[in-house]
Amino acid sequence: MSTPPLSGGGVLTGGFTKLCKGLAVVLVGGHIVVQIIPTASSYLALIPAKTIPFAWNLITAGYIEQSVHGVVISTLGLLFLGKLLEPIWGSREFLKFIFVVNFLTSVCVFITAICLYYITRQENYLYMPISGFQGILSGFLVGIKQIIPDQELPVLKLKAKWLPSLMLLVSIAASFFTPDSASYLPTLVFGAYIGWIYLRYWQSKPETKLRGDPSDEFAFSTFFPEFLRPVIDPIATIFGRLCCGRRSETSDEARGHTLGGEPLPGSDPIEASRRRERGARALEERLAAERLAAAGRSEESQRDAAENV
Repeated sequence: MSTPPLSGGGVLTGGFTKLCKGLAVVLVGGHIVVQIIPTASSYLALIPAKTIPFAWNLITAGYIEQSVHGVVISTLGLLFLGKLLEPIWGSREFLKFIFVVNFLTSVCVFITAICLYYITRQENYLYMPISGFQGILSGFLVGIKQIIPDQELPVLKLKAKWLPSLMLLVSIAASFFTPDSASYLPTLVFGAYIGWIYLRYWQSKPETKLRGDPSDEFAFSTFFPEFLRPVIDPIATIFGRLCCGRRSETSDEARGHTLGGEPLPGSDPIEASRRRERGARALEERLAAERLAAAGRSEESQRDAAENV
């Protein structure tokens, strides 16, 4: 299904949801707190050596931006990506996605830091403060890939389904030239992967009583160039079974398999395709409504100008 391009004044300005605005206030407020009280980052950011007993930093770290450019990028990313995702997912599911991706990403980053310390014996992996919303933004890009994969971006001339892959590729390339890449790269990688795991296997659909998106178009190998997919698919299957157990077998159901004569939960590829179509349709209706509102405001301003004359 075709959707209108993501351009136009009504699309780029306004229309942000109340939940996204509230979360943006949290991000800005967190940044202000750590600027006024620098010691606050010792308790709110993820510092692996202090996570036990300060376990709450597995949750708070994702909402603390320590730099100005970080809070600007995170706030804008939240507002614009949330503007597309929240109306389709619903506010409750949108907030649940943020919480789950943030927490599990922090857990994975914590484990990675501990492993890197034992491998290298470099204490900076234990005491480096890690924080920021970038892991959740990575998950949002995976959500964009799911709902409007074939939407072409007006500036990059690139389909939306390649956004997560491009982001990770650029981040990995940049890590070779930045000394503190360990403070952001694992968060980006795990954020994208946990976001995909959640949307692939866990996201509930109350209207259909199904979970996840087992379609071939959302398989893990679709994040990679086509010539690598025969190699990636077997590896992804192993990791999927380790992380999600039987739920990973939903991809087999997409090819016509069942378990004990009954379909596995969340294993209807036709329904997954319909969900994407509904998402694209909802986005199209939202963009059309914003254009009409912008046109109405323009006509009203023209009438006011004529009356003043």
